[in-house]
Amino acid sequence: MSDSALLPPLPGGAGAWPELQPGWVWLCGAGPGDPGLLTLHALNALGQADTIVHDALVNPDILNWARPGAELIAAGKRGGRPSARQADISLKLVELARAGRRVLRLKGGDPFVFGRGGEEGQVLRAHAIPFRVIPGISAGIGGLAYAGIPVTHRAHNQAVTFVTGHDSTGAPPGGLDWAAIARGSGVIVIYMGMKHIASIAGALIAAGRSPDAPVAVVTEATLPGQRVLETTLARAGKDVAASGLRAPAIICIGGVVALRRVLDWQTQKGMGDDGDR
Repeated sequence: MSDSALLPPLPGGAGAWPELQPGWVWLCGAGPGDPGLLTLHALNALGQADTIVHDALVNPDILNWARPGAELIAAGKRGGRPSARQADISLKLVELARAGRRVLRLKGGDPFVFGRGGEEGQVLRAHAIPFRVIPGISAGIGGLAYAGIPVTHRAHNQAVTFVTGHDSTGAPPGGLDWAAIARGSGVIVIYMGMKHIASIAGALIAAGRSPDAPVAVVTEATLPGQRVLETTLARAGKDVAASGLRAPAIICIGGVVALRRVLDWQTQKGMGDDGDR
């Protein structure tokens, strides 16, 4: 039985919640920020883990659900700032598991969406450490939803492309075929793209994307301090620089951005006094 006191019994007599066993590592997504977007499996893990190795993007409020006495290890990687090496983080997970700890590797968003969870899982498997994956809500979906932007809409797009805004060296992602992305995807969602937004926008325009394509930049997505900048592809670099917005941010390019006019549920723009709230 799980020793988590945070969860009710599973419905329908489905059995007990999964137990985080000594020597195991659970690779877990914490969602984009709002604690309410945490999954029940993640909450269960927080109530059991002896050690929680967490990223910088995990909302500190979520860590308040950790089991009393749990060890908290910060292992965030932030662009341009002193950060733990990924290889060291992965080997730390191995070391903790071999010491018999119940280890929770807690990541912002989803562990397999630009979260290096796949790399950590490979290292764990290579060292014969058992692990479980707990998906989380990715900022590229949940963060945009909090800004009133659906990543798909039948009237606008039949495809969405998720890309990273930099490669492993921090440079613009040179391995991406921007021409193919510009032509083939109605909506483009960019993670970690603030630093290189001007060059990315230029590459997309050069590949044929309209300079007037709507762009939204969402910072502190799902949190009380969330801000949204709406601009165009041609103006994105200048407008981001002038806005004072800081990373981390999620960037969306495409016609679905214009749907914020009616789907911005946090401010209810365009609703009359008798509007359906």
